[in-house]
Amino acid sequence: MENMFDKKQTVDLVNHAIQLIGMGRYQWALFCLCGFGWMPQHSAFLSLALIAGLVCGATFWGLGSVLIGRRLAFNLTLLIASIFGIAAAAAPNFVTCAVLVSFVGFGVGGNLLSVWWAIGQIIPAGVAWGFLPNYSCSSETPAGDCIKPEIMGWIYLMYTMGGFTFLLWAGRFFLFHLHESPKYLIGQGRYVEVVEVLDAVAKYNRRTQPLAVEALEQVEINHRSSNITKALLPVNKKAAVKRAFAQFKPNGFPHIRSLFSTLKLAYGLILILLIWGMIGLASPLYSNSLPEYFAEHGARAGDDYINKTYRNNYIIIICSLLGTMVGGWLIGLKYIGRRGTLGYSLIVTAVFLFAFTIVRTEVANLAFNCVSTFTQYIMWCALYCYTPEVIPSLHRGTGTGLASAFNRICGLMAPIIATYVGSSDVPIYISAALYAVAGVLSLLLPFETMGKASL
Repeated sequence: MENMFDKKQTVDLVNHAIQLIGMGRYQWALFCLCGFGWMPQHSAFLSLALIAGLVCGATFWGLGSVLIGRRLAFNLTLLIASIFGIAAAAAPNFVTCAVLVSFVGFGVGGNLLSVWWAIGQIIPAGVAWGFLPNYSCSSETPAGDCIKPEIMGWIYLMYTMGGFTFLLWAGRFFLFHLHESPKYLIGQGRYVEVVEVLDAVAKYNRRTQPLAVEALEQVEINHRSSNITKALLPVNKKAAVKRAFAQFKPNGFPHIRSLFSTLKLAYGLILILLIWGMIGLASPLYSNSLPEYFAEHGARAGDDYINKTYRNNYIIIICSLLGTMVGGWLIGLKYIGRRGTLGYSLIVTAVFLFAFTIVRTEVANLAFNCVSTFTQYIMWCALYCYTPEVIPSLHRGTGTGLASAFNRICGLMAPIIATYVGSSDVPIYISAALYAVAGVLSLLLPFETMGKASL
């Protein structure tokens, strides 16, 4: 990558064309289709298997999209999640189910949008509320005494969500023509296709765009003429594929090395990775520790009554949707922006988690869970918006993949810590502390992207 000419000028030209095209019908349709990928994630509660699949998925789709393109990755992720979700419902034993659920996570790991994460959870939460109270064993049933005909609720849930996800994939694939990312095409030197994509999107939005192939080619010509003594690699699809495979050589990984090419960029990326990792551990650690916490402190939150449990779960998820909406508003405010929204929402979440340890009643538990979920989803909204904006477009798939993978890797430790820690208070304190530190680090990020084009 070092010998390639600097594509910043071509990226700037494409950014200008995209700004002129605006947020039109194509972008809104793509926005909705992206959200379909969040729906399968909540349909399985085999935490460790799912998170392991998410780790692999986040790593593979982030790095793999550099090789196979954004379009193919976008379409494959949902198909994989739906097929293995349906298969998991028919699993004959727990081990098989866990393996299949991990593949659901592998597919889901390639999706990002946070507002659709909240909406995507409402549907499976509603389905779970409908099936599980009516087709589950009583909470008083001894472990091992519950037979399959009495637990069909989980099977019905997974069949329903797997089938529904498959329908969403069909809509994503057959009803909407997704164009390849223009910036991905720039990285391969496919300038004609860049302009064709921009023309098609502009036409779909009933607008025009000014960029021509000659303008992109002229940037390359000008750079070559001013760097005539340097050996420049060819810029075409074949060369791009070779570069993608070359990154796996011992001295390779150019996309990763490019993310650390300047001190400011490296500093920002390290902070982003730390923030993603801390959140990745704090969030599941808190949720996995709640059963032990309630058992020790007596605030059982209706978990003896399955119907009330899933009713409360549905209420909490509604609060998460409100959080993403408020987060979407806050990140656009001039004096708060992305960094402020991310940092302050993390700190407020930490405060409520520390305060949560005083909860002793069902009503208080539900209230604190609603508020902390609300602030957490403000955080997710800012995090998912900020991260891709500060990673250079030519390496965005790699950068977001690293962040997401590190998030999931840290999350793998959460079920283990929650299970074997001595006191039920400790995981909550750890989660709150991690959120607080992540909030401080967020305020130290070097870039504010509000009102600016992404890198």
